Amino acid sequence: MSAALLQGIMIIFQPSMIAIIALGVIGGMIIGSLPGLTATMGVALLVPLTFGMNPVSGLVMLLGIYCGAIYGGSVSAILIRTPGTPAAAATVIEGYMLAKKGLAGKALGMSTIASFCGGMVSALALTFISPQLAKVALSFGPPEYFALALFGLSIISSISGDNVIKGLIAGFFGLLLATIGLDPITGYPRFTFDSTNLLSGISFIPVLIGLFAVSEALTTTENIAGQKDIDFDVAGALPTWSEIKGCLKTIIKGSFLGTFIGIIPGAGADIAAFVSYGEWKRSSKDAAQAGTGVLSGVAAPESANNGVTGGALVPLLTLGVPGDAVAAVLLGALMLQGLRPGPMLFKDNAEVVFALFVGLMVANVFMLIFGLFGIRFFARVITVPKQILTPIIFILCIVGSYAINNNMFDVVVMMIFGIIGYIMQKFKFPISPIVLALILGPMAEGELRRSLVISQGSYSIFFSRPICLLFFALTIISIAGSYMSQRKKAKQMQTENSTL
Repeated sequence: MSAALLQGIMIIFQPSMIAIIALGVIGGMIIGSLPGLTATMGVALLVPLTFGMNPVSGLVMLLGIYCGAIYGGSVSAILIRTPGTPAAAATVIEGYMLAKKGLAGKALGMSTIASFCGGMVSALALTFISPQLAKVALSFGPPEYFALALFGLSIISSISGDNVIKGLIAGFFGLLLATIGLDPITGYPRFTFDSTNLLSGISFIPVLIGLFAVSEALTTTENIAGQKDIDFDVAGALPTWSEIKGCLKTIIKGSFLGTFIGIIPGAGADIAAFVSYGEWKRSSKDAAQAGTGVLSGVAAPESANNGVTGGALVPLLTLGVPGDAVAAVLLGALMLQGLRPGPMLFKDNAEVVFALFVGLMVANVFMLIFGLFGIRFFARVITVPKQILTPIIFILCIVGSYAINNNMFDVVVMMIFGIIGYIMQKFKFPISPIVLALILGPMAEGELRRSLVISQGSYSIFFSRPICLLFFALTIISIAGSYMSQRKKAKQMQTENSTL
């Protein structure tokens, strides 16, 4: 292993390789920050460019794009409440509130640092313990996936803010939307109203853009005449060492959580981000201020979604099973280069594999450098007059929604959910539960029904597996913790009111 790792270092630390990785990271950051252009789309679009390259050059460029795009999604999420990628949907909750307070620089800085830590932890895990971690992922079957999805859905109670009932209503609405399309087992159309556009369900990205970006743009348009433009000095606005130190525990926890979830095939960065945010709300001393703009609330999802980048490559390289959608595209890129993922890849092409590991670490270093250097310029977006910024956001929303499938139906969906999000804001309904339910709903339903098919209708299959029991226990802890937190907050408010 040490010899192969040394070879990988020698391959990567050449001027041409360093330049390729740097270009990949910059390209990924641009793609990720544009709403609708996901990391998967960015990597898929640029796979043809790797045809004329040697295997290592082409693959490390794609890895650079992957890392940059996952991080880049947080830039627009923090600045304009528009998640550039689904992985940044959880970052909006705290990040945008920090930007509204004039602390966009601190939010972006914490996002960059947490993303770097998550990416490096996952890259180190990929390098040193990938075969062992792959064995854990291999033990996941339909019951374990259902238990994981159920645990993720339990976080709805944590991210609902002060009104859990409204959060649960929003979550059930999201689960209802998730049932649109073909039945995952029988293939029977459900709630499609004879529209071919709905056979594959409601496209997630237009819903995401509509709920977060369009609803906020509509609210801004309503108040644009009386709004004051934010003006602040971005210089020196990076998080202080004490602030970073205060978030360190959250970053480490999120990094390992994201790495583990990334190893589980089919989970992905968006699930990791919400799970990590929910865990932060459950265990953090700052949980009482959740939703008001807390730095550690940015660190939690950003460390986790970037932790997925290396974790998703573990099952891909060791078993030939992609951990997420981007890893599936990378599987195709590996095959095009004549490399077949699996145990023999480590034996026959060890130097290529370890060069990829080193390349992923270098990509994360570039992401940190470019992210911190670019904060001064990124944060200036917040100072653009709303009369100029709001029309630009509308245009980006339309372009981003249309670009997914080149279909105007997605633009219509985006506008409908923009109006729904606007109404929900008026009545103080949280939006995040809808997004979480849309992500986890199909997974929960499909895996539940597959499990029952395997067990011939017996629910005992869920209680005879240790991993399922672990996730069920975490689900109960998550719900109980949220309930206790709400009671504590209510008592605190009662005490404050009685002293007035």
